[in-house]
Amino acid sequence: MYNWFECKVSFDKMGEDGLLKRTSESYLVDALSFTEAEKRISKEMQPFISGEFLVANIKRVKITDLFYNEGGDKWYRCKVNLIIPDEDKGIERKSAVTMMVQATNLQEAVEQLIAQMKTSLSDYEIVNVTETMLMDVFAFAPAEKE
Repeated sequence: MYNWFECKVSFDKMGEDGLLKRTSESYLVDALSFTEAEKRISKEMQPFISGEFLVANIKRVKITDLFYNEGGDKWYRCKVNLIIPDEDKGIERKSAVTMMVQATNLQEAVEQLIAQMKTSLSDYEIVNVTETMLMDVFAFAPAEKE
């Protein structure tokens, strides 16, 4: 089970005009706590940012599934209602879950989500698919143990 944290990192970046400009980027990190999330995002960002940077914000996000696509360069947040029959009461319940899909565009994200949901045992309906501003996702890798 993953615990996901969205981390916003602020740093100075050289603009096209040659001037330094303060930039904020968001990343998704798998961690056990806020402290570990800050430590992991700092470690991940170190090689890519010259100079100082600040972990400006960390918030816990509830994500049920994450679907990678090597060719994708954007992350899409998908709200999906799982339809669960309640045979005792004779009704159907909807359980909202959030999934993340990596894709190049909105259409590909929806197609990937549908392809991944074919393996699901329950019926579902796609409620919303939104492009996020996430730059990258850092899942836990066992090789990272210290």
